[in-house]
Amino acid sequence: MNKQINIVEVGPRDGLQSEPEILPTDSKVAFIEKAIDAGIRRLEVASFVHPKRVPQMADAEALIERLPQRDGVSFIGLIMNERGLDRALSTRIGEIGMVVVASDTYNRKNQGVGTDESIAAWRSIAKRAQENGLRANVMISSAFGCPYEGEVKPERVVELAKQVIEAEPAELGIADSIGVAVPAQVTDLLGAVREVTVDLPLRCHFHNTRNTGLANAQAAVEAGVHFLDASIGGIGGCPFAPAATGNIPTDDLLYMLERSGVDTGVSLEKIIEVSRWLESELGRAVPAMLPKAGMFPSTQAG
Repeated sequence: MNKQINIVEVGPRDGLQSEPEILPTDSKVAFIEKAIDAGIRRLEVASFVHPKRVPQMADAEALIERLPQRDGVSFIGLIMNERGLDRALSTRIGEIGMVVVASDTYNRKNQGVGTDESIAAWRSIAKRAQENGLRANVMISSAFGCPYEGEVKPERVVELAKQVIEAEPAELGIADSIGVAVPAQVTDLLGAVREVTVDLPLRCHFHNTRNTGLANAQAAVEAGVHFLDASIGGIGGCPFAPAATGNIPTDDLLYMLERSGVDTGVSLEKIIEVSRWLESELGRAVPAMLPKAGMFPSTQAG
Protein backbone atom coordinates (compact mmCIF):
# COMPACT_ATOMS: atom_id res chain seq x y z
CA MET A 1 0.00 0.00 0.00
CA ASN A 2 1.35 3.41 -0.98
CA LYS A 3 1.54 5.96 1.81
CA GLN A 4 1.69 8.82 -0.68
CA ILE A 5 -0.93 9.33 -3.39
CA ASN A 6 -0.95 11.99 -6.07
CA ILE A 7 -4.38 13.44 -6.75
CA VAL A 8 -5.20 14.26 -10.37
CA GLU A 9 -7.89 16.93 -10.23
CA VAL A 10 -10.30 16.30 -13.12
CA GLY A 11 -13.00 18.77 -12.12
CA PRO A 12 -12.13 21.37 -14.78
CA ARG A 13 -12.57 18.76 -17.53
CA ASP A 14 -14.54 15.65 -16.54
CA GLY A 15 -16.30 17.52 -13.78
CA LEU A 16 -17.59 20.37 -15.92
CA GLN A 17 -18.19 18.61 -19.24
CA SER A 18 -21.73 17.50 -18.39
CA GLU A 19 -22.82 20.74 -16.74
CA PRO A 20 -25.82 22.19 -18.59
CA GLU A 21 -24.71 25.80 -18.10
CA ILE A 22 -21.50 26.84 -19.85
CA LEU A 23 -19.06 28.18 -17.28
CA PRO A 24 -17.20 31.30 -18.48
CA THR A 25 -13.48 30.92 -19.11
CA ASP A 26 -12.81 33.39 -16.28
CA SER A 27 -14.57 31.07 -13.84
CA LYS A 28 -12.67 28.03 -15.13
CA VAL A 29 -9.36 29.84 -14.65
CA ALA A 30 -10.40 30.82 -11.11
CA PHE A 31 -11.41 27.20 -10.41
CA ILE A 32 -7.99 25.95 -11.50
CA GLU A 33 -6.11 28.63 -9.56
CA LYS A 34 -8.05 27.86 -6.37
CA ALA A 35 -7.31 24.13 -6.75
CA ILE A 36 -3.60 24.86 -7.15
CA ASP A 37 -3.64 27.14 -4.12
CA ALA A 38 -5.09 24.21 -2.15
CA GLY A 39 -2.10 22.06 -3.08
CA ILE A 40 -3.24 20.26 -6.25
CA ARG A 41 -0.26 19.80 -8.56
CA ARG A 42 -1.73 17.94 -11.53
CA LEU A 43 -4.97 18.87 -13.26
CA GLU A 44 -6.92 17.69 -16.28
CA VAL A 45 -8.13 21.00 -17.65
CA ALA A 46 -9.50 20.59 -21.17
CA SER A 47 -10.63 18.23 -23.89
CA PHE A 48 -9.72 18.80 -27.53
CA VAL A 49 -13.02 17.55 -28.95
CA HIS A 50 -15.47 19.14 -31.35
CA PRO A 51 -17.43 21.83 -29.46
CA LYS A 52 -20.71 20.50 -30.82
CA ARG A 53 -20.08 17.22 -28.98
CA VAL A 54 -18.95 18.79 -25.71
CA PRO A 55 -19.86 22.52 -25.70
CA GLN A 56 -18.30 23.07 -22.26
CA MET A 57 -14.86 22.39 -23.77
CA ALA A 58 -15.17 24.86 -26.67
CA ASP A 59 -12.73 27.28 -25.04
CA ALA A 60 -9.88 24.75 -24.63
CA GLU A 61 -7.20 26.82 -26.38
CA ALA A 62 -8.26 30.08 -24.73
CA LEU A 63 -8.27 28.43 -21.30
CA ILE A 64 -4.84 26.85 -21.74
CA GLU A 65 -3.40 30.20 -22.84
CA ARG A 66 -4.47 31.64 -19.48
CA LEU A 67 -3.31 28.80 -17.23
CA PRO A 68 -1.12 29.95 -14.35
CA GLN A 69 2.54 29.01 -14.61
CA ARG A 70 3.54 27.50 -11.27
CA ASP A 71 6.58 25.41 -10.37
CA GLY A 72 5.71 21.74 -10.02
CA VAL A 73 2.22 22.11 -11.51
CA SER A 74 1.26 20.24 -14.68
CA PHE A 75 -1.83 20.27 -16.87
CA ILE A 76 -3.41 17.52 -18.97
CA GLY A 77 -5.42 17.92 -22.16
CA LEU A 78 -7.64 15.01 -23.23
CA ILE A 79 -7.58 14.03 -26.90
CA MET A 80 -9.47 11.45 -28.95
CA ASN A 81 -7.66 11.48 -32.29
CA GLU A 82 -4.91 13.02 -34.42
CA ARG A 83 -6.91 16.23 -34.90
CA GLY A 84 -7.08 16.62 -31.15
CA LEU A 85 -3.32 16.19 -30.92
CA ASP A 86 -2.82 18.84 -33.61
CA ARG A 87 -4.82 21.26 -31.47
CA ALA A 88 -2.92 20.28 -28.33
CA LEU A 89 0.42 20.85 -30.03
CA SER A 90 -0.65 24.40 -30.88
CA THR A 91 -0.98 25.20 -27.15
CA ARG A 92 1.23 25.29 -24.07
CA ILE A 93 -0.20 22.04 -22.67
CA GLY A 94 2.53 19.77 -21.32
CA GLU A 95 0.70 16.46 -21.20
CA ILE A 96 -1.92 14.69 -23.26
CA GLY A 97 -4.18 11.87 -22.23
CA MET A 98 -6.11 9.51 -24.46
CA VAL A 99 -8.94 7.12 -23.67
CA VAL A 100 -9.39 3.64 -25.09
CA VAL A 101 -12.74 2.13 -24.13
CA ALA A 102 -12.81 -1.54 -23.16
CA SER A 103 -16.07 -2.14 -25.03
CA ASP A 104 -16.34 -1.58 -28.75
CA THR A 105 -19.88 -0.19 -28.64
CA TYR A 106 -19.10 2.48 -26.06
CA ASN A 107 -15.88 3.37 -27.88
CA ARG A 108 -17.94 4.04 -31.02
CA LYS A 109 -20.44 6.12 -29.04
CA ASN A 110 -17.64 8.09 -27.39
CA GLN A 111 -15.11 8.39 -30.21
CA GLY A 112 -16.83 7.37 -33.42
CA VAL A 113 -14.51 4.41 -34.07
CA GLY A 114 -13.98 0.91 -32.70
CA THR A 115 -11.57 0.01 -29.90
CA ASP A 116 -8.98 -1.49 -32.27
CA GLU A 117 -8.96 1.73 -34.29
CA SER A 118 -8.47 3.78 -31.13
CA ILE A 119 -5.51 1.62 -30.12
CA ALA A 120 -3.93 2.14 -33.53
CA ALA A 121 -4.52 5.89 -33.22
CA TRP A 122 -3.05 5.87 -29.71
CA ARG A 123 0.20 4.32 -30.93
CA SER A 124 0.61 7.06 -33.53
CA ILE A 125 -0.48 9.82 -31.17
CA ALA A 126 1.86 8.69 -28.39
CA LYS A 127 4.81 8.68 -30.77
CA ARG A 128 4.06 12.16 -32.11
CA ALA A 129 3.41 13.58 -28.66
CA GLN A 130 6.64 12.16 -27.26
CA GLU A 131 8.61 13.44 -30.24
CA ASN A 132 7.23 16.90 -29.50
CA GLY A 133 8.23 16.75 -25.85
CA LEU A 134 4.81 16.03 -24.37
CA ARG A 135 4.10 13.54 -21.63
CA ALA A 136 1.60 11.00 -22.98
CA ASN A 137 -0.70 8.80 -20.92
CA VAL A 138 -3.53 6.44 -21.79
CA MET A 139 -6.56 5.25 -19.86
CA ILE A 140 -8.66 2.13 -20.40
CA SER A 141 -12.18 3.26 -19.63
CA SER A 142 -15.29 1.23 -18.79
CA ALA A 143 -12.84 -1.35 -17.46
CA PHE A 144 -15.46 -2.92 -15.18
CA GLY A 145 -18.65 -2.53 -17.18
CA CYS A 146 -20.25 -0.93 -20.22
CA PRO A 147 -23.65 0.80 -20.40
CA TYR A 148 -24.30 -0.91 -23.74
CA GLU A 149 -22.59 -4.33 -23.54
CA GLY A 150 -22.75 -5.07 -19.80
CA GLU A 151 -19.95 -6.76 -17.88
CA VAL A 152 -16.36 -6.37 -19.08
CA LYS A 153 -14.15 -9.38 -18.42
CA PRO A 154 -10.81 -8.75 -16.68
CA GLU A 155 -9.06 -10.71 -19.42
CA ARG A 156 -10.26 -8.13 -21.93
CA VAL A 157 -8.75 -5.27 -19.91
CA VAL A 158 -5.45 -7.10 -19.43
CA GLU A 159 -5.20 -7.73 -23.18
CA LEU A 160 -5.87 -4.07 -23.91
CA ALA A 161 -3.26 -3.08 -21.33
CA LYS A 162 -0.67 -5.22 -23.11
CA GLN A 163 -1.45 -3.47 -26.38
CA VAL A 164 -1.51 0.15 -25.21
CA ILE A 165 1.69 -0.03 -23.13
CA GLU A 166 3.62 -0.97 -26.27
CA ALA A 167 3.55 2.77 -27.05
CA GLU A 168 5.41 3.45 -23.77
CA PRO A 169 2.96 5.73 -21.96
CA ALA A 170 4.13 7.63 -18.89
CA GLU A 171 1.37 5.84 -16.96
CA LEU A 172 -1.60 3.57 -17.49
CA GLY A 173 -5.04 4.49 -16.22
CA ILE A 174 -7.90 2.15 -15.34
CA ALA A 175 -11.33 3.77 -15.24
CA ASP A 176 -14.71 2.71 -13.90
CA SER A 177 -16.43 5.21 -16.15
CA ILE A 178 -20.01 4.37 -15.19
CA GLY A 179 -19.51 3.47 -11.53
CA VAL A 180 -20.30 -0.23 -11.48
CA ALA A 181 -17.19 -1.67 -9.79
CA VAL A 182 -16.89 -2.92 -6.22
CA PRO A 183 -13.65 -3.15 -4.19
CA ALA A 184 -13.05 -6.87 -4.74
CA GLN A 185 -13.15 -6.32 -8.50
CA VAL A 186 -10.72 -3.40 -8.21
CA THR A 187 -8.27 -5.51 -6.22
CA ASP A 188 -8.46 -8.41 -8.65
CA LEU A 189 -8.22 -6.34 -11.83
CA LEU A 190 -5.33 -4.17 -10.65
CA GLY A 191 -3.46 -7.29 -9.57
CA ALA A 192 -3.91 -8.80 -13.03
CA VAL A 193 -2.95 -5.58 -14.80
CA ARG A 194 0.13 -5.17 -12.61
CA GLU A 195 1.42 -8.53 -13.86
CA VAL A 196 1.74 -7.12 -17.39
CA THR A 197 2.64 -3.50 -16.58
CA VAL A 198 5.32 -4.37 -13.98
CA ASP A 199 6.79 -1.01 -12.84
CA LEU A 200 4.66 1.32 -14.96
CA PRO A 201 2.81 3.80 -12.70
CA LEU A 202 -0.91 3.09 -12.42
CA ARG A 203 -3.71 5.64 -12.16
CA CYS A 204 -7.35 4.98 -11.32
CA HIS A 205 -10.50 6.90 -12.15
CA PHE A 206 -13.74 6.10 -10.32
CA HIS A 207 -17.30 7.36 -10.48
CA ASN A 208 -19.64 7.28 -7.54
CA THR A 209 -22.75 6.32 -9.52
CA ARG A 210 -23.63 3.43 -7.20
CA ASN A 211 -21.97 4.85 -4.08
CA THR A 212 -18.93 2.56 -4.21
CA GLY A 213 -16.43 5.10 -5.54
CA LEU A 214 -14.56 5.84 -2.31
CA ALA A 215 -14.43 2.18 -1.31
CA ASN A 216 -12.98 1.43 -4.74
CA ALA A 217 -10.40 4.18 -4.30
CA GLN A 218 -9.32 2.66 -0.99
CA ALA A 219 -8.97 -0.73 -2.68
CA ALA A 220 -6.84 0.89 -5.39
CA VAL A 221 -4.57 2.48 -2.79
CA GLU A 222 -4.12 -0.86 -1.08
CA ALA A 223 -3.33 -2.39 -4.48
CA GLY A 224 -0.48 0.08 -4.91
CA VAL A 225 -1.72 2.68 -7.41
CA HIS A 226 0.22 5.92 -7.65
CA PHE A 227 -2.45 8.36 -8.89
CA LEU A 228 -6.16 8.80 -8.18
CA ASP A 229 -8.48 11.01 -10.21
CA ALA A 230 -11.03 13.05 -8.31
CA SER A 231 -13.25 16.05 -8.88
CA ILE A 232 -13.70 18.90 -6.42
CA GLY A 233 -17.25 18.77 -5.13
CA GLY A 234 -17.84 15.42 -6.86
CA ILE A 235 -19.20 17.02 -10.02
CA GLY A 236 -19.00 15.22 -13.34
CA GLY A 237 -20.22 12.48 -15.59
CA CYS A 238 -20.05 11.47 -19.21
CA PRO A 239 -22.46 12.86 -21.83
CA PHE A 240 -22.13 9.63 -23.83
CA ALA A 241 -22.95 7.18 -21.02
CA PRO A 242 -26.52 6.99 -19.69
CA ALA A 243 -26.81 7.73 -15.94
CA ALA A 244 -23.04 8.13 -15.45
CA THR A 245 -22.98 10.51 -12.51
CA GLY A 246 -20.20 12.30 -10.70
CA ASN A 247 -16.57 11.52 -10.12
CA ILE A 248 -15.46 10.69 -6.60
CA PRO A 249 -15.20 14.00 -4.72
CA THR A 250 -11.71 15.30 -4.06
CA ASP A 251 -13.00 16.55 -0.70
CA ASP A 252 -14.29 13.19 0.52
CA LEU A 253 -11.31 11.31 -0.92
CA LEU A 254 -8.88 13.57 0.94
CA TYR A 255 -10.73 13.03 4.21
CA MET A 256 -10.52 9.26 3.80
CA LEU A 257 -6.85 9.28 2.79
CA GLU A 258 -5.75 11.69 5.52
CA ARG A 259 -7.41 9.68 8.26
CA SER A 260 -5.87 6.52 6.79
CA GLY A 261 -2.38 7.96 7.09
CA VAL A 262 -1.89 8.60 3.36
CA ASP A 263 -0.17 11.83 2.37
CA THR A 264 -1.40 13.86 -0.61
CA GLY A 265 0.09 17.30 -0.01
CA VAL A 266 -3.36 18.85 -0.51
CA SER A 267 -5.25 20.94 2.06
CA LEU A 268 -8.67 19.45 2.75
CA GLU A 269 -9.83 22.67 4.39
CA LYS A 270 -8.99 24.69 1.29
CA ILE A 271 -10.59 22.13 -1.04
CA ILE A 272 -13.84 22.41 0.94
CA GLU A 273 -13.66 26.17 0.42
CA VAL A 274 -13.26 25.63 -3.32
CA SER A 275 -16.31 23.33 -3.34
CA ARG A 276 -18.41 25.96 -1.63
CA TRP A 277 -17.20 28.57 -4.11
CA LEU A 278 -18.06 26.16 -6.95
CA GLU A 279 -21.60 25.82 -5.59
CA SER A 280 -22.04 29.56 -5.99
CA GLU A 281 -20.74 29.39 -9.56
CA LEU A 282 -22.99 26.47 -10.54
CA GLY A 283 -26.01 27.71 -8.60
CA ARG A 284 -26.58 24.39 -6.85
CA ALA A 285 -25.19 22.14 -4.15
CA VAL A 286 -22.36 19.79 -5.12
CA PRO A 287 -22.57 16.04 -4.34
CA ALA A 288 -19.55 15.96 -1.99
CA MET A 289 -20.31 15.34 1.69
CA LEU A 290 -17.46 17.28 3.30
CA PRO A 291 -18.74 20.75 2.29
CA LYS A 292 -21.93 19.83 4.17
CA ALA A 293 -20.45 18.00 7.15
CA GLY A 294 -17.32 20.12 7.58
CA MET A 295 -13.94 19.18 8.98
CA PHE A 296 -13.45 16.67 11.77
CA PRO A 297 -12.37 17.29 14.42
CA SER A 298 -14.18 20.57 13.94
CA THR A 299 -12.09 23.69 14.48
CA GLN A 300 -15.17 25.10 16.23
CA ALA A 301 -15.49 22.25 18.72
CA GLY A 302 -15.66 23.42 22.30
